[in-house]
Amino acid sequence: MLLAKRKLRIETERLTLRPPVHSDFRPWCALRAQSRDFLTPWEPSWAPDHLSRKAFTNRVYWAQRSVSGGSALPLFLFRRSDETLLGAITLDNIRRGPAQSGVLGYWTGEAYARQGFMREAIDAIVHHSFTRLDLSRIEAACLPENAASRGLLESAGFKYEGVAQSYLQINGRWRTHVLYAALRSDRRGKTDVG
Repeated sequence: MLLAKRKLRIETERLTLRPPVHSDFRPWCALRAQSRDFLTPWEPSWAPDHLSRKAFTNRVYWAQRSVSGGSALPLFLFRRSDETLLGAITLDNIRRGPAQSGVLGYWTGEAYARQGFMREAIDAIVHHSFTRLDLSRIEAACLPENAASRGLLESAGFKYEGVAQSYLQINGRWRTHVLYAALRSDRRGKTDVG
């Protein structure tokens, strides 16, 4: 993994993870448009201008500010073999001080789902978060019926922690989510009592 000259870039066996840049607009727009029906059941409602160049430009500027300010790591996933955009992963709401934590979110284009790409990306961002950012906890949430996302998180070592009522607006409705977390040093279920 490489972090040089404030240019964040994480390399895995098959992927390059990096923040979005303006030239990513066309592939991002095409992938989101092609995957719309696949993604909308699991995401907040898209704004009317979601796929516009202006909205994407705002996304790029937000990503730059977030990375430089240390509040989030919004990264696009590119297949290394042909530089195809596959999806995105974001470590957001990075909290310092006693919390040392962040919240994970992700999406994959429909054509690239269930091929292990997102698992590879999650493993990379978790490793980066624990070793480079010195975080202690990474949280993630998904809809209870999203079996694919639940299985993905569990296979990546996240543990189920509970339920959050009306956690996020998804596809226009307040929805309850199941909560997962990965800890740098998994202490759950352990005590010093002997």
